[in-house]
Formats: sequence, C-alpha cells, structure tokens
Amino acid sequence: MKSTTAILACTALLALAGCNKQAPEPTPTASEAEPTADASTPTLATPTAAATIAALAPDGIDDLTFGQPVPKNSVWKPAGAQISDACMTYASPKHPEIYAMVEAGKVQRITVKKDSEFKLAEGIGYGSTEAAVRKAYPAFVAEPHKYADAPAKYLTSPDAKDGAPGIRFEIGGEGTVQLIHIGLRPALEYVEGCA
Repeated sequence: MKSTTAILACTALLALAGCNKQAPEPTPTASEAEPTADASTPTLATPTAAATIAALAPDGIDDLTFGQPVPKNSVWKPAGAQISDACMTYASPKHPEIYAMVEAGKVQRITVKKDSEFKLAEGIGYGSTEAAVRKAYPAFVAEPHKYADAPAKYLTSPDAKDGAPGIRFEIGGEGTVQLIHIGLRPALEYVEGCA
C-alpha cells in the first residue's frame, strides 16, 4: 500500500507532465467579475510553453527512466567536465532548466534548477516559500542545510524507498525553494551531486 506522501509525489510529477489539465472556467460577465486582487493575494502563474515538460512522468523524463541506463541514442548527453564515470551529470537541449544524475550507469535523480518556471501540481516551484511547501507537503521531513545557515534546509518526502521516486526541496537562506530534486534514494539526498 502506497503512503499518502508517495501518492503526492507521483501527483506532483504527473502535473509536471501536463496531465493535470482542468476544463477552463467560464468567463464571468461584468456584473459577476470579482475585484482585482492586490499584490498580497497569491496567484498561480500560468506556465509558459518553455516551462512545459511534456514527457516528465513518475518514472523519469523523455527516454530517461529512474533506475535504468541512458538509452544509446538519447538526446540526454554528459554535460561538461565530469568527475568520474561512476557518477555523471546529463543534460538535454530540450530541457535547459533540468539536469539528470546518472550513477553506476543508471538514472538516479532529476533536478529542476534555479530560476526555473516549472511548478508542481500544488503550485510549488522555484521561489515558493517554505510555508507554501509545508502546506502542500505537511509530512515532508526537514533537515538542516549543509552549506547555508537557517532558515535554509532540505524538505524531503519521508517514504521515497523501495525504488519509488521521491521529492526533495532545497530551501535557501531567504526561506524559498532554490532547487527541486526528484529521484531515488540515496542519490535523491546527495548534497553535492556527483562531486
């Protein structure tokens, strides 16, 4: 039986895939229209075309699958200088805001980078507040950040095990999301990537 957090993680991944489509609401008439929200009212921005990851699914992205080797003809290629063949970073020109970690020849983690416009199903993305993350994912476990002072921390899905992917948010010193990692343990929790 899957736990609630695993289901939330899969829901979030499916939303990145564009599977969380809803019918548009009817446009209100002038008499029904609500007053314009002020700057203090939170709104969820509509993702741009560049922020759509059409192929991201609970098990990977494009032809990358967690726990599997990178296919020979993949558009995902080793990115820049690598420290060793044991752990490598892969990138794709198709998704410049994402990189993949391949360890021992198998895909272990996908990271959504800083300044990305990608959002999870609950509207969480780069720049979201810690409070918003905790509201969307109340069961996530907090740990101190290795390199930044509080309020910087990691918030990680508690049940990413047995080969099921999990989510890990890196909260920066200003209390907002800086990176989002999706993948398998233990690589999900590596604080220095392949370094």
